[in-house]
Amino acid sequence: MIRCIIVDDEPLALHVLEDYISKIPFLQLIKATTNPIEALTLVQEGNVDLVFLDVQMPELTGIQFLRIANGKAKVILTTAYPQYALEGYELDVIDYLLKPIAFDRFFKSVQKAQGILQPAAKPLQPEPAPKPQQDFLSDFIFVKTEHKIQKVYLNDILFIEGLKDYISIFTTAERIITLQNMKKMEDALPAKNFMRVHKSYIVSINKIDSIERSRIFIGDKIIPVGDTYRDEFFKVIDGKNI
Repeated sequence: MIRCIIVDDEPLALHVLEDYISKIPFLQLIKATTNPIEALTLVQEGNVDLVFLDVQMPELTGIQFLRIANGKAKVILTTAYPQYALEGYELDVIDYLLKPIAFDRFFKSVQKAQGILQPAAKPLQPEPAPKPQQDFLSDFIFVKTEHKIQKVYLNDILFIEGLKDYISIFTTAERIITLQNMKKMEDALPAKNFMRVHKSYIVSINKIDSIERSRIFIGDKIIPVGDTYRDEFFKVIDGKNI
């Protein structure tokens, strides 16, 4: 069993990694903390094998943490800032995970850690990918905003608008801006509930109030149906007619 801790000043980032670690049988989570000093104490006491370490933290940066720890535990860096990758590898980290972290990328990283920390262990096969059609009312995604990773419940999404360098997610409560691209967002959403209707728009089918010719009305927003998507969209809508 590989004893690990998570160090990150963002509680939501801690929650994501806690969930991922719970799915890996050979990982034992000792501590998840926003306090790098507390984590460093555990490492120096020899109670930790592997640290999932954020880079940007106010009291002690991840790079400073690495230098003080001096190799007493292996480290996987987790950050939204790719510019620290080279310095991290020079300090002998196992891997460098960019936020938002996908589970398959996390899994590859911990397999690499297992190969280093438990070289005789039989490689764990990945769990089957979850079925894309889940309970819509309880499903959610995480999206990276400017300062945090935010949970968004799919049932709250009205529509998504793609702009030049980012997308806007319009929910029942707020507008969320993320640097995600439309294709990746479309792939992350369940097809039975969301549909691309224009190069710049994805709509929640459940939230459509009415349709007039090639225009979709959701609340006070009018969304055009693009020529490329029109036939498929109306095929879906016709299938729901009574």
